[in-house]
Amino acid sequence: MNWNDNEPIYIQIKTQISSSIIEGSLLENEPIPSIRQVAADYNINPLTVAKAYGILADDGIVEKRRGLGMFVCTGAKSQLLKDQRILFIEQEWPEIIKKIKRLGLCMSELAE
Repeated sequence: MNWNDNEPIYIQIKTQISSSIIEGSLLENEPIPSIRQVAADYNINPLTVAKAYGILADDGIVEKRRGLGMFVCTGAKSQLLKDQRILFIEQEWPEIIKKIKRLGLCMSELAE
């Protein structure tokens, strides 16, 4: 993984786990990599990974199963998709519309 210096590593880990769930490489009710494994694989502090996992747990995306580890919650993919759609519509789409207008593009050009 290439770390982005403009964003905290724990946020990047959270984003990567979320993306893996949305893309289907992590399925509901399946375990996610352990904190120790992720920390060792990427040579980062386990507390950084734990912070990312804690946010995912607080958001209801993963759950801790005592003695087994962290698992993707049922409904996590649909929740993440819903959250991503809202984010796109509220934050990204208005910027895209501004850029389309600024560039003077018309619908026929965009359709091509």
